[in-house]
Amino acid sequence: MKPGEKGYTLLELLVSMTIIVMVAGAASVAIFQILRNTQRNNDHLTVARQVENAGYWISRDAQMTQGVTTTANLTLPDFLSLRWTEWDDDGDPIYHSANYTLESLTNGIGTLKRTYESSAGASEQTLIAQYIYYDPADAGATSNTSYQDPVLTVKLTAVFKQAMESREYQITRRPGL
Repeated sequence: MKPGEKGYTLLELLVSMTIIVMVAGAASVAIFQILRNTQRNNDHLTVARQVENAGYWISRDAQMTQGVTTTANLTLPDFLSLRWTEWDDDGDPIYHSANYTLESLTNGIGTLKRTYESSAGASEQTLIAQYIYYDPADAGATSNTSYQDPVLTVKLTAVFKQAMESREYQITRRPGL
């Protein structure tokens, strides 16, 4: 542009538009990657939370257990059965049982529920985890339990979309129980 003239030349407009388009393209690619990674991370956190929650509940019950029945000795929907006894202030026994079941299995993925009962009258059912993977034909990845006195080994796998998380818990009951 010559001094005293107003406006921009066509070349200046083309160069500035090209720069704006390149910056906008780079920004949209970056935003897409961030959103895709955020969704992938959310899916992974979902399965990790499910496995951790199931591990917490099973560990809590298994530390008090005096009797264990594992996946190998049960039929679906039963996954794990734990039993224990405590004594009240009068020395009378109170019997407890916590049974874990896999329900609503679709393509090997279902929910893990805990049914707790005691001889004192307590009875409750709790949804422990979703997206739990159970497929006996897939021995390397499936959720399962085994018991070798005094250690209960629980492998939990959760699958949600493309995310998969497996954890193995080795639980020993509390001393003196």
